[in-house]
Amino acid sequence: MTDHTTTKVLFVCSSGGHLSQLLQLRPWWVNHQRRWVTFDLEDARSKLVGEELIPAHYPTTRNALNLIRNFGLARRQLMDWEPDVIISNGAAVAVPFFVLGRLKGIPTVYLEVYDRIDSRTLTGRLVRPFTTEFCVQWPEQQRINPGSVLVGPLY
Repeated sequence: MTDHTTTKVLFVCSSGGHLSQLLQLRPWWVNHQRRWVTFDLEDARSKLVGEELIPAHYPTTRNALNLIRNFGLARRQLMDWEPDVIISNGAAVAVPFFVLGRLKGIPTVYLEVYDRIDSRTLTGRLVRPFTTEFCVQWPEQQRINPGSVLVGPLY
């Protein structure tokens, strides 16, 4: 039986360090329904054992075809599962989900990555117009991302 009082969270991120950072939110997300959109690679599969993994198309950097494919994936996921919130910390795979999420009125939360302190990430700049809440982990990041919310480091 599914608990309908929990939030349906769609996590969207690259595998590797991006995924590792979002996994740090486990004390919060463990209490919610969730799906993970990431690359179907060994590190993601091993970190997400027991979780629902939706494979994203990769590589995403400078790959227009996979960008289009990920827009299709985002459209299907947002129609089929209808999450209550989309959370990402990048990278490029987040863009289609934030654009379509915004169009569907789904709240989006972007968390700037831990290790970009003195410059903004490309993904952060691209998704900012489609983001409901833009969060950062360091005060220095908040200074270069006006209007962001400081949540503190996850590591």
